[in-house]
Amino acid sequence: MKKDIEIPVVEHVYVAVVKEWNEEFLAQDWNSYIINDRDTAIEMVLVVTKGYDGDRKTSLLRHGIGTIAAKSSAKIEMIQEELLSMNNEFTVTFFADGKLYDKKYVFRKNTINENAFQELPVMDQRGVLVK
Repeated sequence: MKKDIEIPVVEHVYVAVVKEWNEEFLAQDWNSYIINDRDTAIEMVLVVTKGYDGDRKTSLLRHGIGTIAAKSSAKIEMIQEELLSMNNEFTVTFFADGKLYDKKYVFRKNTINENAFQELPVMDQRGVLVK
């Protein structure tokens, strides 16, 4: 029976962390985004986030994003500066092409920094990307 279960591979959907100016607090913030670089929309997007490092761990946060159009992105959450020294895990689940997709993206501790910036697909920004 297990051989009959098809587990589709997630392609062209990424998670990125970007450092952006926050007008309200007049400071730089680290924000996470989900990027849909597919030619079709992804629907019912759910993102579960957590941070961990040994005995330290954050609360589990769930974000219902909804639909993300093709070649676009959506903000997930702000990441506090002190959490960058922890592993930050994003579990993304969505529907596309009549199938359920699921993938875990992990930013290893201390990998979210300006030295790791690269051009991000779809977004006109630089940031840290996990594929």
